[in-house]
Amino acid sequence: MTVIELQSYIQKNIDKLPPEKLEQLKETIDKMVEQINEGKKTTLEKRKFGSMKGFVKYMAPDFDEPLEDFKDYM
Repeated sequence: MTVIELQSYIQKNIDKLPPEKLEQLKETIDKMVEQINEGKKTTLEKRKFGSMKGFVKYMAPDFDEPLEDFKDYM
């Protein structure tokens, strides 16, 4: 069965379920999604200092100068 066929099958049969079974289905789906998300969190690599070195190609010479808009507050 393809993914599309499975989705269609599930959608057709959801209407036949009583409310208490729908709640159980919701809890099961929530658990499955949570497990998938937990797996993604563990596979992320920690960021390392200096990993963006060379990323900024240009910075204006007046980058650190005060902005005209904030002169009233200085």
